[in-house]
Amino acid sequence: MSTNIDDHDSEIIREFRANQGQLKGNFEGAPVLLLHTRGARSGLERVRPVMYLDLDGRRFVFASRAGDDRHPDWYHNLVADPHVEIEVGAERYAATAAPLPALERDRIFAEQVRRFPGFGEYQEKTSRTIPVVELTPNS
Repeated sequence: MSTNIDDHDSEIIREFRANQGQLKGNFEGAPVLLLHTRGARSGLERVRPVMYLDLDGRRFVFASRAGDDRHPDWYHNLVADPHVEIEVGAERYAATAAPLPALERDRIFAEQVRRFPGFGEYQEKTSRTIPVVELTPNS
């Protein structure tokens, strides 16, 4: 992953934590969480800001990578190890990540596109199907 992305994410993470999850700029008013994964190869903790959708009492994230032809690194990491941590606002909790099967993915992704049309543009830019991942809190 490029330094520019890491620097950009670091700025967002600092702002997120300083303001209990409230962001300005491109993400102002958008539902953003911090997703903690373990590097599939390194084993090191990785933190990435990602938009999420709460629907029907469930929470989902989208491996869009802005329509790039490759999945984001965080997606590969949670497929290798589905034990993740989530920061939303001032709350932090452990969760299990699971990519959705095709039909359910399509329904959830359509709702995200309805709320945030840019996700539809991301899907149009790439030949891959953008995965939708459910984040289920651990009891």
